[in-house]
Amino acid sequence: MKKVIPIDPDDPDPSVLLDVAALIRKGGVVGIPTDTFYGLAANPFDSKAVSRLFEIKGRESSKPILLLISGLHMLPSLVEEVSPLAEKVIGCFWPGPLTLIFKASKRLSGLLTGGTGTIGIRFPDAILPVRLIDQVGFPITATSANRSGEPSAASAQEVERSLGTSINCILDGGPCSTLPSTVLDVTASEPNLLREGRVSAEKLAAALGRL
Repeated sequence: MKKVIPIDPDDPDPSVLLDVAALIRKGGVVGIPTDTFYGLAANPFDSKAVSRLFEIKGRESSKPILLLISGLHMLPSLVEEVSPLAEKVIGCFWPGPLTLIFKASKRLSGLLTGGTGTIGIRFPDAILPVRLIDQVGFPITATSANRSGEPSAASAQEVERSLGTSINCILDGGPCSTLPSTVLDVTASEPNLLREGRVSAEKLAAALGRL
């Protein structure tokens, strides 16, 4: 498999997704474009693959790993509950560039949660990652495709410069957004905005009536 594979993010080649999905299931780590920056896709249920993510990024083990899903049917197995607040936010903003912080299911590895007991999940508004997840058959990781402390990568070339040969391959879907996802904590009765990104605080406030 080539190191950098050109792909149409809006109409990805099924044969490429098939090969990449097989690679992920075998423990591989792949750089992929999302609806925000490029992310590192790996099997979140493979402890060796998750440990490899931390090594690749030089990431502190106390920091949780973001997960992407391809549909709401994947959510119950990852979280303890989907509160009325979470349901309202999901109805307004998913799929989209909004990461929600939930109380993690006790079935999830502490490697994923960083020992916090919470997990960040996003249902992306982007065809390529959604189809890749469907091909893999389970959620994938999507921690930013860069060394910790470096700027997030908005292109395949930036991923390659940052991570070089430490990952298996990169799907080059062209440039991504230059804004990260917005991060909203929905673990309590009141929403807590942790980071403003592509979904503005004003849009959230308008939808929820409170922040």
